[in-house]
Amino acid sequence: MSHRIDIYKNATEPYNGLLAINAHLKKSVLPADLVELVFLRVSLINGCAYCIDKHSRDLLKSGMSIDKLVLVPVWYEAGELFTPREKAALAWSEVVTRIGETAAPDADYEAVTRHFNEAEYAELTMAIALMNAMNRLAIPGRMTPQAARQ
Repeated sequence: MSHRIDIYKNATEPYNGLLAINAHLKKSVLPADLVELVFLRVSLINGCAYCIDKHSRDLLKSGMSIDKLVLVPVWYEAGELFTPREKAALAWSEVVTRIGETAAPDADYEAVTRHFNEAEYAELTMAIALMNAMNRLAIPGRMTPQAARQ
């Protein structure tokens, strides 16, 4: 693999802006585990190894079972393992991450807003957008997952 330009080092101020959004989300109206679950699903869709590794580890540390973790990519087939609210967040994560294909249909918007109030919906959508941005920095930057550094 060729050496890649360090985006953080060369665009520190805007990168810190993204990190500030992340810091806000850690103390937002949404439960931290839900935000991490969304971060993981978005990263799985985008194929970001660094972020998949990071958010999987964070979810395991916070107490998520391995059984639930390995079913995140197929959450819609996991029965009651995921709560209705988690399912709504995961579905919205897929819609927003694939925005070019989905255009965020009204039916999907209505489905997510049945489970999240206005502030929660706004922060959920911000979390999805943030992780999409972070994936788009980590992948071309070839950030190395912790598992690959061992």
